[in-house]
Amino acid sequence: MKIVVALDKFRGSLTATEGCEIVRQALLKMQPDWEIVVKPMADGGEGTASALQTSLGGAWITAPVTGPLPGMSVDARYLWVAEPQLAVVEMANASGLVLLPPERRDPLKTTTFGTGELIRHAMERGARRILLGVGGSATVDGGVGAAMALGGKFLDESGRPVGLGGGELEKIAQIGRPGGLSLPVIEVLCDVDNPLCGEHGAARVFGPQKGATPEGVARLDAGLAHLARLVWEQFGKKIAAVPGAGAAGGLAAGAGAFLDARLMPGAETIMALTEMEISLRNADWVITGEGRFDAQSLRGKVVSAVTKLARQHGARVAVLAGAVTVAESAYRAAGVEVAISSQPPGMALEQALTRAPELLAAGVQRLAANCLASGR
Repeated sequence: MKIVVALDKFRGSLTATEGCEIVRQALLKMQPDWEIVVKPMADGGEGTASALQTSLGGAWITAPVTGPLPGMSVDARYLWVAEPQLAVVEMANASGLVLLPPERRDPLKTTTFGTGELIRHAMERGARRILLGVGGSATVDGGVGAAMALGGKFLDESGRPVGLGGGELEKIAQIGRPGGLSLPVIEVLCDVDNPLCGEHGAARVFGPQKGATPEGVARLDAGLAHLARLVWEQFGKKIAAVPGAGAAGGLAAGAGAFLDARLMPGAETIMALTEMEISLRNADWVITGEGRFDAQSLRGKVVSAVTKLARQHGARVAVLAGAVTVAESAYRAAGVEVAISSQPPGMALEQALTRAPELLAAGVQRLAANCLASGR
């Protein structure tokens, strides 16, 4: 039996690498002769760099940068792979929601400036390709802060530079793209397909969870729409309705407009980098999963991407998740044969998080007993 283990992170408890290793050990404990291939997965959110390091190697580079609030300093890191001079930058490390206590979260003030500083640091190191993971942001500034850190100019009607934060977007009258830079290939790994503005845009969908009030959401959405109009008028680029442009509070849109970045589906890009297709050859099963297997999991997230590729190679798919809220009919229609929750019924989430390793291992045992032993 050949089994590929390709889990995403279990948010708040296990990294993708940790989860995959727990599953691998549990499987080998039951069946030492099975061939287990471990492929930690991510979709561009937190944990992307760690997942890639398992397959690509590389070293962590740390740099002091501006945090999510102006005047705040953090030591942020990115993954550096010397050959082929690849940098994997996660904006959550510099501009992430986890860096702020709830009472300080306000996307009218938060900025992507530190993410731009990380990009610059990687460029100065000689990066030829930068993968930008955009999950977990605290910002809704359209990527303006990041562009400023790279030399971009954003001026008001009086010709003065505007300040940092989403609340400043409405003041911009003139944009000067970063100049004098030899930009590497920059790919934004999007984990959502939301547009920049409107009902399903960055401000209205994600603003409240980042601390925006209803009034703040309205200002942010108007600011992003204003930015999109300026980009169209001054550069001839349409960014408002591009799928994925709303990722990370519009950083994806800004990276495309100001840094000529390409917006890429995160999970598919990571599978290509880690040569998942080669690992799937002759595989009997693929075990994938994440902390919560819900309807979103079947819309471009790791589980759906892995399932699609696995089925193309004739491998059966099982999902191991902390919690499963998808109806069996829905996940089977998507190509998943079985989904098992590691969190027992009635157990509080806090308790499940603290016991995640043992619960995941127990879930593997149930999965093996019920499904895997039957082979194809």
